[in-house]
Amino acid sequence: MSKAIGIIMDPIESITYKKDTTLALMLAAQAEGWQIYYMEQSDLYLEQGRAKAITCPITVYADPNKWFEKSEPVKIELGTLDAILMRKDPPFDNEYIYSTYVLEAAERQGALVVNKPQSLRDCNEKIFATQFPQCCPPVLVSKNYTLLREFHQEHKDVIFKPLDGMGGSGIFRVREDDPNIGVILETLTNHGNSLIMVQKFIPQISDGDKRILVVNGQAVPYCLARIPAKGETRGNIAAGGTGRPQPLSERDQWIVDQVAPTLVEKGLFFVGLDVIGDYLTEINVTSPTCVREIDAAYDTNIGGRLMAAIKERLN
Repeated sequence: MSKAIGIIMDPIESITYKKDTTLALMLAAQAEGWQIYYMEQSDLYLEQGRAKAITCPITVYADPNKWFEKSEPVKIELGTLDAILMRKDPPFDNEYIYSTYVLEAAERQGALVVNKPQSLRDCNEKIFATQFPQCCPPVLVSKNYTLLREFHQEHKDVIFKPLDGMGGSGIFRVREDDPNIGVILETLTNHGNSLIMVQKFIPQISDGDKRILVVNGQAVPYCLARIPAKGETRGNIAAGGTGRPQPLSERDQWIVDQVAPTLVEKGLFFVGLDVIGDYLTEINVTSPTCVREIDAAYDTNIGGRLMAAIKERLN
């Protein structure tokens, strides 16, 4: 019997065809013969406690000139779907949180939501990584100027970053004698009102910020090392980095083994671990990317892996 899957994402008209992971997942679902229902965050609503959405049945194509065709919008109860993929990009703001409440109602009404709405709320992508200190570089989360400056003085070369950024936004590398540390801390902490993170700088960033994808607790055996552009310390593709697909190292797999049981326990089906050198730096749970680049290099069919995991859970 054919299954129905909902996809919550940013406008499909504006995606970058060549590298969009959500499109890859939609193509994989369609290859399974599943009916796909497309929706944006603003289409979700609750009516008398029932999770509903204004959604469009959609057909997708592996064609850079025409990658989708939407049917007329229909109202559906989200609980009637077999599965729902929450693929809305950050910012992780109040609207995102409200959407997880709607998705929790859909979950109670029978839909499998990937990733689990409660865990999307609980697992800040930067702070979540600190649950695994054995995997992380020296790190501090604080808004206290004194503590942040002491960390900087101890480690000399550090990375300051906000807790709610994506794509490398708001990241500052501060060396030992940087005269700008005061204004950086004021800016990032909103004058001492917002928590931020500081990590010891990892020189191996020159070899790439590795994105490791984990599907239902199992690592894809290849990752994408995102190499910073010349003069940059950020490897993010959005910040000008270039991708280099490569096999996982033994240390990469060890980090996955440390984290995976917690991911499974929390219903985090599809996750991206960020690893620099030997260290875990972030755990991406909202809308992990890099599927297209890894698939193109190694024919890994990561979308197919995710659909197989979803089918196994539904069965």
